[in-house]
Amino acid sequence: MPPRATALLFLPLASATCAFADSAQSQANGFIDDSTWNLLNRSVFDQRDYRHGGRNGAARNAYKPRTERSGKAEEWAYGLMGTFNSGFTQGLVGVGVDAHAYLGVQLDSGGGRAGKARLLGVDNDGHPKDEYSRAGAAVKLRMANTVLSYGEQRVKTPVFSSSDSRLLPETATGWFLTSNEIDRLKLVAGHFTESTDRNASSHDQGFVVNYSNGRQGNTLDLAGAVWSPSANASASLYTSRYEDSWNQHYLGSTLSHALDAQRSLGLDLNLYRTTDTGKALSGRIDNTTWSLIGRYAQGPHTFSLGWQQVDGNTPFDYVTRGAIFLGNAVQLSDFNAPNEKSWQARYDLNMGVYGVPGLSLTALYVRGFDIDGTHVDQRGGYAYLGYGKDGRHWERDLEARYVVQAGKAKDTAFSLRYNVHRGSAAQAELDADQIRLAVEWPVAGRL
Repeated sequence: MPPRATALLFLPLASATCAFADSAQSQANGFIDDSTWNLLNRSVFDQRDYRHGGRNGAARNAYKPRTERSGKAEEWAYGLMGTFNSGFTQGLVGVGVDAHAYLGVQLDSGGGRAGKARLLGVDNDGHPKDEYSRAGAAVKLRMANTVLSYGEQRVKTPVFSSSDSRLLPETATGWFLTSNEIDRLKLVAGHFTESTDRNASSHDQGFVVNYSNGRQGNTLDLAGAVWSPSANASASLYTSRYEDSWNQHYLGSTLSHALDAQRSLGLDLNLYRTTDTGKALSGRIDNTTWSLIGRYAQGPHTFSLGWQQVDGNTPFDYVTRGAIFLGNAVQLSDFNAPNEKSWQARYDLNMGVYGVPGLSLTALYVRGFDIDGTHVDQRGGYAYLGYGKDGRHWERDLEARYVVQAGKAKDTAFSLRYNVHRGSAAQAELDADQIRLAVEWPVAGRL
């Protein structure tokens, strides 16, 4: 072989070797040496008082359990979440394992009070279980700065994301690829065959879909890119396909700018485009939903104003509980009804400058209006919700959160929320008052 041809043949190999020499995998210390473990203790008390819920549309409430239509839903539970993240074996391709085990225990939830809080698993008769648990693991491979994981895992993207907003987190089964080979650009791709709800103990229930009652698709595929040119700016572009249901695309951007040492501006944009595909198991979907949030911070004070809009005759829907990055998706409502418009006003206060480091206070108000679901596909997965015309609703949320700053209880977090939602009969959310108290105590270490 001519010397020139030989040089060309070894050029890609040399480039790959150089890339590996300066990669995350080249710095691997081994399966055990880089391993970490974490235990998160969480206690949650959630009380919801459904006021006049039975009057919020008979067609919509017909499918709901009695405790979700009226009266109270009250649950108090303890959750223990253990995770183990191994390091990677050394060499060109590193091998590792991520594993988790979750346990939920009932502390108090009797007298038929268990309901929409959904902290606890339920038996075949709809009664809360004394305890429930699940466990899983994913095998991971790393080459240079690219990681491929297969198994049960937690995922976070705008089109498929594992929620951790109740007692235990969601998980998903499939493979997920994350690549950071290009500076400031992250590429992801995934293929999933199921998602496990937050209060579930089994892994064979298919996907968790939030609003459609249509037949489920069997797979969800996604791909995305996140570009972060600086610490103050990022842009995201994702695409996904929920088999025989919908294609969903996402565009997002965050910007922040410091005016001086005490003042800054911020802007968050989220835009989703969803259309039906294949067998259209949830019916006809042609939906564009977007939100824009602007923030002004001055010292410990942050003021936010936001606008969100749904253009389409179906609600904005998503797979898994956490795959909604819209600005007005708050505690009790996503403000995502057909053709809905909504605005938000929010105030955050950091009490550290007032002598209480670790304490933050939040107050927000969201009002939605112009809901019109009268043109929804009557053979699709959303007709049961009973949307009418000129629907409107509002939500008010108050929260106090304190994180211990030092000592043996460092990083222990306490949060107290009080949320109120009210709406007309032409929208699909129940009137409710919620009180939620949560305590989290993390314990972490290395092997």
